[in-house]
Amino acid sequence: MPPPTMSPSRSFIRNCIRHYSAPVDSSIPASKQQYIPTSGTYPKGFKVSGTHVGVKPANKSHPDLALIASDRPAFGAAVFTTNKFQAAPVQVSRSVLEKRGGTGLRSIIINSGCANAVTGAGGLDDAKAMAETASAQFQHSQPSSGSDADNLGPNSLVMSTGVIGQRLPIQKILAKIPTAYANLDDSHTAWLTTAKAICTTDTFPKLLSTTFTLPSTQHRGIEYRLAGMTKGAGMIHPNMATLLGILCTDAPIGASALKSLLTTAVNQSFNCISIDGDTSTNDTVAILANGAAAAAAAPQNTTPSLITEEASSKEDYDAMSSILTSFAQRLAQLVVRDGEGATKFVQVTVRHAPSHHDARAIASTIARSPLVKTALYGKDANWGRILCAIGYTPDISPDAVVPTKTNVSFVPAPNSKSKDEGVLKLLVNGEPESVDEERAARLLEDEDLHIEVDLGTGQEEANYWFCDFSHEYVTINGDYRT
Repeated sequence: MPPPTMSPSRSFIRNCIRHYSAPVDSSIPASKQQYIPTSGTYPKGFKVSGTHVGVKPANKSHPDLALIASDRPAFGAAVFTTNKFQAAPVQVSRSVLEKRGGTGLRSIIINSGCANAVTGAGGLDDAKAMAETASAQFQHSQPSSGSDADNLGPNSLVMSTGVIGQRLPIQKILAKIPTAYANLDDSHTAWLTTAKAICTTDTFPKLLSTTFTLPSTQHRGIEYRLAGMTKGAGMIHPNMATLLGILCTDAPIGASALKSLLTTAVNQSFNCISIDGDTSTNDTVAILANGAAAAAAAPQNTTPSLITEEASSKEDYDAMSSILTSFAQRLAQLVVRDGEGATKFVQVTVRHAPSHHDARAIASTIARSPLVKTALYGKDANWGRILCAIGYTPDISPDAVVPTKTNVSFVPAPNSKSKDEGVLKLLVNGEPESVDEERAARLLEDEDLHIEVDLGTGQEEANYWFCDFSHEYVTINGDYRT
């Protein structure tokens, strides 16, 4: 029998040179090197590892199993996708958190290369096996205490990312979890390797860390740390996206407060980005807080106070909310910068709207408009497409958009070459401006761009971050599974 022939369209896709996607050898493009940290300040009591399994048979050497572990029981919380086809690891992680009430968490185990989504009862069994095998590593090192917590099932969350509709090579993964545990380390290299292990079509690992302090007297003088990694490059749109996010802090935060803090942070970060308007089956952003820094700094025989939602903790809670939200926004923006085939990083700000909902809805509509995104890729100042998106935004207040009050401008980013040339006004109170096409061309040559919409109908505003659509996006997704 003669070998099967490849269709002309598939042959074209296979032979395209990919300028903006991940190189086949997994090297990091020169333009993305600037986003990779060369050092970090990581939270006390956490160790991580990235291990090669070969979830995809073609992967012969790159890490594709990540383990993030706390040396003590930690509080945990997570926000999950709203897609109706929720992947097995989403269902299992939600169950672990509910059974434990967000307490006693020890680790997060993650594989890339296969999403374990829409895989039926067998997929659920696989996700449970991953969580249970990861949890067993801690039971081996610390025998059962006999407490009720020992009867609550796995103390590990589980995540998966990759192709939908395929079963995991579960025995290969389970066999490597002890290796992942044995390789746990707290070095910057280990954190970076772990961030690489969760990548799929990402062109670079997304890792951040920071230090912070809290304002109240009881926390004064204690340096806390926060680290996070995320993955995602396509199928990105709230709520949330094909993204995974893992945050770790050594601050002492109670389970209920941790859940509300994470929800607020995600709503203003990962739920304010869009690559292509698709919401995935696997999206999960999780956080672990082990209190290790507070415990290390506290005098003997004292118990560090947890940050809670109580009035007595309001000062620290509010400060923590600001810190976590800002940090999550920085992480989420890295996802946009790595959008599949993207050449532009765009922030859209909608100001002076009647409500935050109105501002956010309009910003979201602009961000996911294919016509806006392709115009930006073509470096075309076609502001009519932005106006069109504003005008068809669904479910907003009747008086949110008044044409004679609407203003649209391009604003150069602070890091742009054309930043000294000022704002380029496109529409002022519904009247079109005479656009300087040469000025517009210079502005649109920059990688970063800020679109500002002033509705003039209220006092609320919202931000969204998105990227353009290129030929490369079609190439990547036309060839993703095969």
